[in-house]
Amino acid sequence: MKRLVVVESPTKAKTIRNFLPRRGYKIEASMGHIRDLPASAKEIPKAYKDKDWARLGVKVDNGFEPLYVVSGRSKKVVQKLRKELKDADELYIATDEDREGESIGWHLMEVLNPSIPVRRMVFHEITEEAIQRALEETRDIDQHLVEAQETRRILDRLVGYTISPLLWRKIKPRLSAGRVQSVAVRILVLRERERITFVPATYWDLKAQLAKDDLAFEADMTHIGGVRLAAGKDFDRDTGRLKDDIKEGTDVLLLSDADARAWAERLQHEPWRVADRQERTRTKSPAAPFITSTLQQEANRKLGWSSRRTMSVAQKLYENGYITYMRTDATNLSEEAVQGARTAVAKRYGDDYLSDSVRTYQSADSAQEAHEAIRPAGGAMKTKEELDLRGGEAVLYDLIWKRTVATQMADAQIRYINVYFDAGAGEDTARFRASGKSIDFPGFLRAYVEGSDDPEADLADRERALPDLSVGDTAQTGGDGAAPAFRINDIEPLGHETQPPARYTEASLVKTLEEEGIGRPSTYASIIDTIQRRGYVQKAGKALAPTFTAFATNNLMERQFEQLVDVHFTAEMEDVLDQIARGAQAPTPFLRRFYQGEDGVEPRVEEGLDSIDGKEISEIQFPKQWGDYVVRVGKYGPYVEGPLETGETATASLPDDLLPGDTTQETLQEILEEANKGDQVLGIHPEHDQPVILKSGPYGPYVQLGDDEQSGKPKRVSLPPNVEPNEVTFEVGLQIIDLPRELGTHPESGDPIDASIGRYGPYVRHKRSGKKPTYASLKDHDNVLTVELERALELIEKKEAKNRPQRVLGSHPESGKDVELWNGRYGPYVKHNGTNASLKDGQTIDELTMDEAIELLNERNS
Repeated sequence: MKRLVVVESPTKAKTIRNFLPRRGYKIEASMGHIRDLPASAKEIPKAYKDKDWARLGVKVDNGFEPLYVVSGRSKKVVQKLRKELKDADELYIATDEDREGESIGWHLMEVLNPSIPVRRMVFHEITEEAIQRALEETRDIDQHLVEAQETRRILDRLVGYTISPLLWRKIKPRLSAGRVQSVAVRILVLRERERITFVPATYWDLKAQLAKDDLAFEADMTHIGGVRLAAGKDFDRDTGRLKDDIKEGTDVLLLSDADARAWAERLQHEPWRVADRQERTRTKSPAAPFITSTLQQEANRKLGWSSRRTMSVAQKLYENGYITYMRTDATNLSEEAVQGARTAVAKRYGDDYLSDSVRTYQSADSAQEAHEAIRPAGGAMKTKEELDLRGGEAVLYDLIWKRTVATQMADAQIRYINVYFDAGAGEDTARFRASGKSIDFPGFLRAYVEGSDDPEADLADRERALPDLSVGDTAQTGGDGAAPAFRINDIEPLGHETQPPARYTEASLVKTLEEEGIGRPSTYASIIDTIQRRGYVQKAGKALAPTFTAFATNNLMERQFEQLVDVHFTAEMEDVLDQIARGAQAPTPFLRRFYQGEDGVEPRVEEGLDSIDGKEISEIQFPKQWGDYVVRVGKYGPYVEGPLETGETATASLPDDLLPGDTTQETLQEILEEANKGDQVLGIHPEHDQPVILKSGPYGPYVQLGDDEQSGKPKRVSLPPNVEPNEVTFEVGLQIIDLPRELGTHPESGDPIDASIGRYGPYVRHKRSGKKPTYASLKDHDNVLTVELERALELIEKKEAKNRPQRVLGSHPESGKDVELWNGRYGPYVKHNGTNASLKDGQTIDELTMDEAIELLNERNS
């Protein structure tokens, strides 16, 4: 009997092949989804092009029936699968064990229309035991899971294709709306608004540097006369004053700079004594094993990885059989995994580090995800060294291994010590507190500490030692007396300023999305990637900062589609999808209410087209912070409007990298004044006898030769990135307008090398006779006005090296054409006659033979 097994990817197919019987099984990859809703007008079949619903790809008036098309890249895959199906007696669908995988399997059946028995294989790890079990315990395609995934796809299409044109009309072209994407943007915008309107407050306290014997420690002033000193939590974010329910003098004391300095001087001469000592021991238990969202958060915190990179590396680990399925909401571990982890703990750390009993974790109720946490595949719990993993795969696998093993380790025992000191006497006695911490037993912390790359080093950092101090111990601050138990080395006043709420990082945004029930963890990576590509978010270090475009778009979404960007409504939609996945809800009535209901997407868009004023809706203003200046987002991007020093109202484009939360009134004023200076005649060009003019346009400042009224188009050259308008003298203006500047000739070709500024910035160019020129962009530290020939040759050599093979093996024995070896974006590959084939692990460009290259090419063409 011949069986055809279909999976999503070639890597997964290769790994599974190791665990299937050698005879009777053929494994092929679908390369993901083989069909989807049409992505563009050219994908719409001719029979439907004249239909009014064709662009949407959903027959709204026919039960929201989707129009599926096989994309161009998938047609060859379908042809190959159909060919293989003719020789098969059974078809096994072995796609991933979630809604997406179920949907891929259903589409395969719909397109291939097999006449042979079809069996659905499900597994959450690629090991021999799991694959054999999946072969024996097959089931049918789960239509409820398919309906849930299809409903999600239709929802996203209805939102994106219906609302996006409204954004194009009212704000700017090429914007997009997304069902979950728009909520994520709103979360970021709301945080940025808080940062903009935040009013800092200043408060003071004291820090004492104390010591006993050779151990130095610190103590912070907390009270005076029994009244607590004000702290950051006591101030209102919007006013910078104490919160309304906190009374100064009664609830808290607010020290000024002068007060703090006076107290620091006074307490140098007052008696000090230990007033109290408190100890408590707490146990800390290990966190649950990874699910999709917590893996993304921890990889971002520990490794600095984006969610997309984390999921990409995890996908490779899964497909190669190293970890279990990486898209899961489940925190439970199989018995095999638990025993494997406990064996690993006993072997590497000793029985003392084992938890007394098997530790289990309660999973959230989820209808779509796999049934186990992310963990090392199998029961052996092999380390990254034992598996010989390298690079990013080794790093992420090690993170997963440690988190999994830690779940079966003993609790950590941590002792917290607080020592309280009274300084002075009477009603004005000052209270100081010193805090210490010691780890009595590290337990699971030996293997895994959240947010730390090195558990052993982190254990040392976590301990804060305090000397042995008893109630009644005193310090000598002046005069004679008994030997002090401790010393006061210094007392210093410390000023503090309250800080605005931090911007979200990828980790904290993922955590918020998960806590609010927005979207699914498996989609978070693509959501974060999308909002950056669409220009709604920029990276500010590790933080995600919303742009002015995000603010304007959110204005429209909040006004016209309040429900859609409400976190609770979005979470409720996820609950509905879960109900559909369980067969407890029918999709069509839900879609009808969502799209065509009284407050549905379609009527809200129709109303918005008539009622929304584009200029008004795109307006961003913060009068207390920005004064009379207003920012709007128009067709060409964000711009500021406000008064000039002359009293006139003017506008000016804002730089792409200026973020709302970093914008001040002074910044907007400076940009506006600079842009509206008017044309500056720098001088008369000595050769052309025409004025050299510094001008400002919608894309920034530039130098122009001649005035606008002259015949023909005047020559214009943008200012180099490292040159500000106020730095452009007549000499600099001449240098810019005379670009390109010739640097010399290429030592091999003899052709000229020059430098200039183009559409994409400054560059150097090799003008090759009879061939296309080579352009190489200058780097940030290069200056187009001063770059020399040697540097230009270096950049050109690197660029031209990318356009030629690393090695030419020779002529192919059949075609006679060259077989070449190239270094590409995704690694080394062999190239011949339009076919590219990646080198395998262990193969290198320097050592690959012609026979090996031909074998790779033949495999690629098979």
